[in-house]
Amino acid sequence: MISNFELTRTHAAHIGSSPLVSRLGDTPVTEVSEGRKNVQGTFENYLVEAVDYVNNKQMASAANVEKLITDPDSVDVHDVTIAMAEANMSLSLAQTVISRMINSWNEITTTR
Repeated sequence: MISNFELTRTHAAHIGSSPLVSRLGDTPVTEVSEGRKNVQGTFENYLVEAVDYVNNKQMASAANVEKLITDPDSVDVHDVTIAMAEANMSLSLAQTVISRMINSWNEITTTR
């Protein structure tokens, strides 16, 4: 149970008693350096990890197909089929999520 709830401030003009923090995480604004920091738990990092996951599935599928073509005895056909299905499903899921995010953003921005 949360006993004390306090919003973080990201701009000096915002009202509140909490310390001013950067949008990159809980680092105080005075300590934020130039450039992009790798802060875990941000939405940006989540999206990058998701895209990397889909890319890795696609690369693994392509590697299995290439191995099947060059040396058919070294890889099982079922493994290639499973890898292709996983890559297809992860790409389809990513496309659906991106499409829904874009539609949601458009709906939010056009709300009056």
